[in-house]
Order: sequence, then structure tokens, then C-alpha cells
Amino acid sequence: MKRTRIKVCCISTIAEAQLAVAHGVDALGLLGAMPTSPRAIDIEVAREIAKSVPPTVESFFLSAAISGNEIASQVEYCGATAVQVVRHIDAGEYRRLIKLLPGVRRVQVIHVEDHTALDLIEVYEPYVHAFILDGGRADAAPAELGGTGRVHDWRISAEFVRRSSKPVFLAGGIDLHNVREAIATVAPFGLDLCSGVRRANRLDPQLLNKFTENVWRA
Repeated sequence: MKRTRIKVCCISTIAEAQLAVAHGVDALGLLGAMPTSPRAIDIEVAREIAKSVPPTVESFFLSAAISGNEIASQVEYCGATAVQVVRHIDAGEYRRLIKLLPGVRRVQVIHVEDHTALDLIEVYEPYVHAFILDGGRADAAPAELGGTGRVHDWRISAEFVRRSSKPVFLAGGIDLHNVREAIATVAPFGLDLCSGVRRANRLDPQLLNKFTENVWRA
């Protein structure tokens, strides 16, 4: 029976990481410097959290860099097992990243604004292990690179999942109230959330427990 994976993003402390792991999540997101996010953490903090994550749970470092060299440097220092690239980068930069860090999983964020998001599947599939579909606006000023809490058009996301040969995580405005609908509509490999399991900007054990139960029952 297929199980929908759960990734909790914006982890800011070792205590939050331990709380999420205790609730059975599959991956944690460590948010590097972002132009519009108040939840970014210093890379030193991300490094300490990554060290604390058990090997059964994947750690994603979110990078807004567009240079393969810079992304590789960040991820290598942090020690995360995966990199989540939140901007669009050139194929040559991906090839450089692969050469520098061949053992690190690469995940590309696609900001679903309209049906043109589907055109990006063939652009990135040769270089990534997975996709994350979010509701940001990469071309806005300043750029919105995720974490908006905004639900995008899940019909486009469902088509993206059908066309992609790589696993796809769904992000953007997912919480315990709409998670079953999200799974039924999009059939994603996994779910990626931040504000949906937080109260007063802190990871909330009750919300996290209810969310994971709803996912496992979906």
C-alpha cells in the first residue's frame, strides 16, 4: 500500500527536529538565506541540526543560490543529505553540482503559477531526484521562493505528477484540514509543509500529531 511521505520544513532548532522525528516524519527542511522568509536560519545552526538527524530521516538544505559551486559549498558545510534548489538554475550549474556532490540528492522546486510549470519537467528531470511543487512566484520583486502558505492550482500539480518520472512533493498551504483532499487530488509522493503544523511560529505537537494521522488515514 502506497504511503505518502511527510517533510516538515523550516526546522529551526534541534528540539523541533526531534519533535518532528518523534512523530514519524520522513524528512526535515533546513531553510538557508531567503529573500522573503523570516524563518531562515544561519548555516551554523542548520549544520548542528543536520548532525542531530537520525540516518532514517532525510535532511534537506534549502538554497537560493544559482551557482553550482555555491550550492555545493553550502550543502557540504551543512552536512544535509539533500539539497532543495528554490530558484531556476542553468543545466550547466546542475552538472557542476552533480560533479562536486554526486552523493547528495537534488530536489528542484517548481513554483506553480500556471500551466507553464509543466514545461519544466523535461528541463530538470535529467538532473534531479525529485520535485517540490509550491505556490511561490520566482519572478516577483522580491522573489517569493516558497513558504507563502498559499495553495496553488492542484489540477496543474496533478498533471505534473502524472507526467513526471521522478517523485513529486506537494507544498503550499497544506494543513490538517485539506491534506486528504490534497492527496486525493494530486496523488503526490510526499507532502511538504511549514505553517500548517505551527502555532505562534513554533512547531506544535498537537497539530503535527493530527496532521500525520490524517495523512496515514488518507
